[in-house]
Amino acid sequence: MAQFDISPLNTALHDALVHKIQHKTKPLGALGRLESIALQVGLIQQTLTPTLSQPTMLVFAGDHGIALSGVSPYPQAVTAQMVLNFLAGGAAINVFSRQVGMQLRVIDAGVNHTFAADARLVDAKMGMGTANFLHTSAMSITDCHAAITRGADIVQHEIAAGCNVVGFGEMGIGNTSSASCLMSVLTGTPIAQCVGRGTGLDDAGLANKTRLLTQAMAQHVIDATNPYQVLATFGGYEIAMMVGAMLAAAEQKAILLIDGFIASAALLVASQLHPAVLQYCIFAHRSDEHAHQALLNHLGASPLLDIGLRLGEGTGAALAYPLVQSAVNFLNDMASFESAGVSEKAAS
Repeated sequence: MAQFDISPLNTALHDALVHKIQHKTKPLGALGRLESIALQVGLIQQTLTPTLSQPTMLVFAGDHGIALSGVSPYPQAVTAQMVLNFLAGGAAINVFSRQVGMQLRVIDAGVNHTFAADARLVDAKMGMGTANFLHTSAMSITDCHAAITRGADIVQHEIAAGCNVVGFGEMGIGNTSSASCLMSVLTGTPIAQCVGRGTGLDDAGLANKTRLLTQAMAQHVIDATNPYQVLATFGGYEIAMMVGAMLAAAEQKAILLIDGFIASAALLVASQLHPAVLQYCIFAHRSDEHAHQALLNHLGASPLLDIGLRLGEGTGAALAYPLVQSAVNFLNDMASFESAGVSEKAAS
């Protein structure tokens, strides 16, 4: 089982960073959220001059047995089809990653398809999708731990190659159902309040999804204080790998860009294991998925964007990355009042 040592942020440079931010040629607080991001990144990297290196988007893909029970309007085969689309460069995350200069890594965590060998695909397959948690646990505890370890290994490889910014995305038909159940158990929120339309369910489909997940929740005796058991019961291989990848990225003091509802559910599990992971996270956006705002509230998160996204794939994280760049660039390159010869506001 992977062990992680995640240190809370060292605040020794806090006052120096605040002083540097406040003495840029602008009114106090005039750059809004960019100022808090600059402070956070400076504390993560323990420097007054942070840098962003080889930003990388990790898209973890996996299939879910619960999809076979009709919780999604799309068939399970779409997961594999979308992975092939990622590899061909045709998905939204390909477009946005190219646009903002992020490397893209596509990881087969457990897709129900045998892919041809492809240098563009990280083969981390744990199985041909999870079991249907309507009837049994999605995965064994052993497989859950193995997936967490594999996700950690993937991130450590990227960081060793020079990456210090990691975005988290996913693909998996049925994974909003997993995320809803994880949220419900780990936050104590009734399952009906955690269920959304996913990939576009109509009212009847949403009612059926809620019924099925309510039934699934009743099938299992869960220790809500044991995140590993909760994850093994309701999670997906891609979600478990994200948990490990998030924890490893925080341990290595990287910046974590958290995408939407499913990525936030993975972070919920990670934060229950190691609460300090949250200090390394920048929340990209508020998803249009029904329960994401409540989950963000639970995590104490204030996302950068709110533009109606509900695609997944890491798209929101990619779109938010230029804001992180702007925060670092103003901290490093914007003149101070003293260097520019600009008068500061007079003391009142």
